[in-house]
Amino acid sequence: MSCTLLLEASGCHTSSREQHSSSPEERTEAPAPDLTPQPIEETFGSQPSRSAADNTDDRQRRIAKLEPQNGPSSGVAAIKNQYVLKRPLQEPQAGSDDDESQPPPGKRKKRGQNKQRPRAIIPYSQLLCPKLHSAHGGEGCRYGDKCRYLHDVAKYMSVKPPDIGDRCYVYDTFGKCSYGAACRFALSHLTADFANVVNDALYDPDRPSPLTNAVPKGLQENLRKKRFAFPRSDAFMRKLKAGGGGGLKAVSDGSSVTGGAEEHGLPKEANNRAVTDPSDERGPPTAENCEGFVCGEPGSVQREPREEGEGCCEMGTTSKKGDAEISSDAQFSSQVAMEKAGVMETGVAPSGVVTDEDVIRLRVAEKKKLDFRGKLYLAPLTTVGNLPFRRICKGFGADITCGEMALCSSLLQGQQSEWALMKRHECEDLFGVQVCGSFADSMSRCAELLNSQVKVDFVDINAGCPIDMVFKKGAGCALMGRQNKFHEVVCGMVSVLDCPLTVKMRTGVYQKNWNAHLLAPKLRDCGVSMVTIHGRSREQRYTKLADWEYIETCAQAANPMPVFGNGDILSFEDYYSHLESSTVNGIMIARGALVKPWLFTEIKERRHWDISSSERLELLRTYTNYGLEHWGSDFQGVENTRKFLLEWLSFLHRYIPVGVLERVPQRMNERPPLYCGRDDLETLMGSSNCKDWIKISEMLLGPVPADFTFLPKHKANSYEG
Repeated sequence: MSCTLLLEASGCHTSSREQHSSSPEERTEAPAPDLTPQPIEETFGSQPSRSAADNTDDRQRRIAKLEPQNGPSSGVAAIKNQYVLKRPLQEPQAGSDDDESQPPPGKRKKRGQNKQRPRAIIPYSQLLCPKLHSAHGGEGCRYGDKCRYLHDVAKYMSVKPPDIGDRCYVYDTFGKCSYGAACRFALSHLTADFANVVNDALYDPDRPSPLTNAVPKGLQENLRKKRFAFPRSDAFMRKLKAGGGGGLKAVSDGSSVTGGAEEHGLPKEANNRAVTDPSDERGPPTAENCEGFVCGEPGSVQREPREEGEGCCEMGTTSKKGDAEISSDAQFSSQVAMEKAGVMETGVAPSGVVTDEDVIRLRVAEKKKLDFRGKLYLAPLTTVGNLPFRRICKGFGADITCGEMALCSSLLQGQQSEWALMKRHECEDLFGVQVCGSFADSMSRCAELLNSQVKVDFVDINAGCPIDMVFKKGAGCALMGRQNKFHEVVCGMVSVLDCPLTVKMRTGVYQKNWNAHLLAPKLRDCGVSMVTIHGRSREQRYTKLADWEYIETCAQAANPMPVFGNGDILSFEDYYSHLESSTVNGIMIARGALVKPWLFTEIKERRHWDISSSERLELLRTYTNYGLEHWGSDFQGVENTRKFLLEWLSFLHRYIPVGVLERVPQRMNERPPLYCGRDDLETLMGSSNCKDWIKISEMLLGPVPADFTFLPKHKANSYEG
């Protein structure tokens, strides 16, 4: 099997902006690189405390100090001479795969996201009806001849692509494959007449599902028809309206701007906090009194008519007067009657001991406390941080996991694709979900919905997403510039949640105006249990290293609230140097887990793992098995698994084996020069060519369809293959 050699990494990856480009002539004439290992104390030593008045030059000087100087071009990893290729073994020809994977002369790689990626569309007439997956005959399909799927099992088996393996992982694990004839490993559990075989020794129909937090059909229907009541969040919004919406105003220079407190005759100390109700003697909502913003009994709150254009209007959804309201008076009265009669939203009458959780709520001081000290936190990662990947990281020692970012408006609408992000595997013993939104009404309702329907240990607010689609709606990192709305969102969610609330944010929106150190203590006062600081601004993205000195400033400002740091952790040296030289309570690991998920094992054992190419291939095989179990083993499930595997490979190929490095450990901003691995498989796994990733997927999931194309989500992850 031929392998495409690794390309020059100075322009091949997302983090290529962390280094300066230089021509081949300049690299040839430059002096030999200094490969002497730098002492960790000199590289990541503790720095003086950073004041808010530090200017951009000071920040850039500190960042430059953190950048390792490995050679004539910063960001180039030091490779042992026997693995460095002085020149390509074969000159690429025009139109070849190698030629496509290299950047045009004099041009830099594209940045941003590939928003118009190709999507495979499969005609329904070529797919077997889902009702026939595990039962032969089609008697279960209620649409009959009008069904758009194929009902002839024999005909489907004649046109079905060949099986991609002789053993079905789902059948071997659980004793039954629910996809039957549609499974891409069907011959391992089908009889001659295409009947599905069940292994009675393994199959247990009463076995509980390893997954939780699946959305019930009744709940999904109630959300879509707007029949779900939100008494707690509605009570908070009435308090918010009564207070006049005073509080913080968006400021970026760090100065506090008062608004609403003096106008209602309140003391000046009420400024720079959340909205205040002048009739409430307890003052603004804080950690001590925010429970006063909820009603005493679910269903006892009368809805107030909304103004036109008000309501759940974030992330592209709007609410209008009349038929577009959250629910009509008749619907709401019916819901109240159901709750008083003891019938839940799902239509099932409760049984067992009667509790008073819906009448007497926990005070903030009585809520469960977070204790993440000494625990390894896997960051919520969009697209690649799916459930199979989290299972991989749990196997390597991750302690805390969090689901992918979910849009609160989509959750409130009952969208199946968004609710799938809430699923939790039984191995995730400490699990949270992350939500994103821009307004207090929708975010508090989403929190109340999750509080009653989802089993989680904490809920996290995404205040750091830099994506334009999210930022332009006022969500994600935009909340850091909308401090008044940010505090309303936080206080609303704290008032309706029984579990801890955490926040993940960046240093700020713009590089010159960092305000995380100003927001952290105010979030603490609102009742937030923990804050995670990513040491970069939205404007900066990944062009520089994370500023851990500023993270330390935020940790000191937020004391005693726990603060986690995040950014550029790729080895156990990075982890312990930042942890021991600062007052952060822990560190969240994001890209480092994508590049080397065994990083959690290295941190716990304090060693460098020179993992072999065969071990990495078995790791990918385990991931595909988890994917087939999660997304399905039919045609669509296999291709979904392949898609997410390729997305992960767009990060995984950045790993440089320990045995190839001249100096360990590899830094996050280091990319290798042109090199070959210790065997062909290692060389293939280090390739930045999309077609080589497809070859790896074919080793695990069989040949790709004839018209298959793949384009990474991020433009800088690879050249088109």
